[in-house]
Amino acid sequence: MDKVVVITGASGGIGAALAELLAARGASLALAARREAELNAVASRCGERTLAVVADVTSRADVRRIVQAAIGRFGRVDVLVNNAGRGISRPPSQLTDEDIDEMMRVNVKSALYGMQEILPHFCGRGTGHVINVSSMLGRIPYVVTRAAYSASKHYLDALTANFRAEVQQTDPAIQFSLVSPGVVRTDFGMNARHGGPDSPQIPDAQTAEEVAAVIADVIESPRPDVYTRPGSRKRVAEYYKSVGEDA
Repeated sequence: MDKVVVITGASGGIGAALAELLAARGASLALAARREAELNAVASRCGERTLAVVADVTSRADVRRIVQAAIGRFGRVDVLVNNAGRGISRPPSQLTDEDIDEMMRVNVKSALYGMQEILPHFCGRGTGHVINVSSMLGRIPYVVTRAAYSASKHYLDALTANFRAEVQQTDPAIQFSLVSPGVVRTDFGMNARHGGPDSPQIPDAQTAEEVAAVIADVIESPRPDVYTRPGSRKRVAEYYKSVGEDA
């Protein structure tokens, strides 16, 4: 794979699994995360064609620095994977301003910054690919305690679709993809705001490696809207059929 790929949230979970998979396929990588020791450990496993950038993607300046560092090291970026994200465990009746703000900062603004900062580079080259890691909860709000997380992923889904519609009017070769996993066996649950269930203990959770394989396939064969589990698209359609009603 002769591509330069930037991955945020790369110090563990899906980001780390994707980095190791792409490195094995020959990609050059710029990996970004806040946790320096963990990030450097992932980078060391990925080999010499890997750049580690310690950064907080809720800061626009840091996201700009990630993009600039990747271009400075490799001369170009082919793919940006906005993977950083965080969950929350609190029912909607108890949500605070800071709960909502945190979900928007981590799950929406980080991706917005990434898309806006990489866009001039992609437009200058006439090609590029953004992959935003969303969630089934961005399609179906079926976990009450994840209300704010679900809402942030709904926002991300809409933002991605509208970014695609805008950019492809003038630059049709620039791709925008959404990848929507369900529950994944990572530290996501334990790291959620206000705590939460341990994701690996939830029945039928996917491995990070399974989700990474789907994302890698999207890099090779771009398409706009991808689920990581069979039957997910049907499940979404059935949900909206069950709650919808014509006027």
